Amino acid sequence: MTSVLYDVPGPKARRRNAILAVATVVVVLAVIAFIVWRFSLTNQFSAEKWHVFTFSAVWVSIGEMLLNTLRAFAVAAVLSLALGFVLAIGRVSEHIWVRVPITVITEAFRAVPVLVMMMILYYGLPSLGVSMSPYWAVVIALMAYNGSVLAEALRAGIESLPRGQKEAGYAIGLRKSGVMVKILLPQAVRAMLPVIIAQLVVTMKDTALGFLITYQELLYYAKLLGSQQGRPILQAAFIIGGIYIVMCLLLSWLAKWAEKRTSRSPKVVAAPHDPAADDDSTLTEVIATQKGEARFDQGKR
Repeated sequence: MTSVLYDVPGPKARRRNAILAVATVVVVLAVIAFIVWRFSLTNQFSAEKWHVFTFSAVWVSIGEMLLNTLRAFAVAAVLSLALGFVLAIGRVSEHIWVRVPITVITEAFRAVPVLVMMMILYYGLPSLGVSMSPYWAVVIALMAYNGSVLAEALRAGIESLPRGQKEAGYAIGLRKSGVMVKILLPQAVRAMLPVIIAQLVVTMKDTALGFLITYQELLYYAKLLGSQQGRPILQAAFIIGGIYIVMCLLLSWLAKWAEKRTSRSPKVVAAPHDPAADDDSTLTEVIATQKGEARFDQGKR
């Protein structure tokens, strides 16, 4: 018995798969048990390690750091999308004096790591007499890197469209800007929406790099909590890591919701078929096509 994609497993294969599944579950449970045992052995579950989280001021500070993280992410996400659109349009430009510089800028932004860019903005610019706050160093670095990655995704989406889409836009009288804005970009965004959302998730997680340039966000506060009495390093990592996981899950849910919404298409109800009208309708379509071609030839002249 076969399927379209693979052979349906027989009795021996099913038994082998069941044995492998049970062995995998046993190994995973053994690893989890070992981790719990090590935590218990090093007193990671003791009340002293979790005592710092019993203070309301700590949770208020966690909320403030969360707002700082979301504030940097929101601004960086908007600016990254704007920069991505600009760079993508420049990459597909027909003018070489536009396409080549934009290509160099895009590749340069993609090549420089986000952390290196943050350090250049925060520690390097003051040597040139330009000071920058940690917040804007984080935002600008995230905008430059993620904007260049989004530009490549959008460019790939534009170039994947059939050439007839562009030619049809020119045929109805649209300019290059109209073809790009009204025809190509909407379809490219719809095709690359999962990639765009996934890159925004990366943008949110990369805000954690800001703690290295003293930006007060969640990871910065986790490091501060880890230096308190009792050294609750793992406990702070669990709490802050859980917050990051929740935010990533929310963005993933948003990506799935947006993909479902954009994949929906209006249902077309077919009209009843009338065989007697086939000849008349075909003749009408031929006449309409000939008239349209005549008008198009007159416009070209």
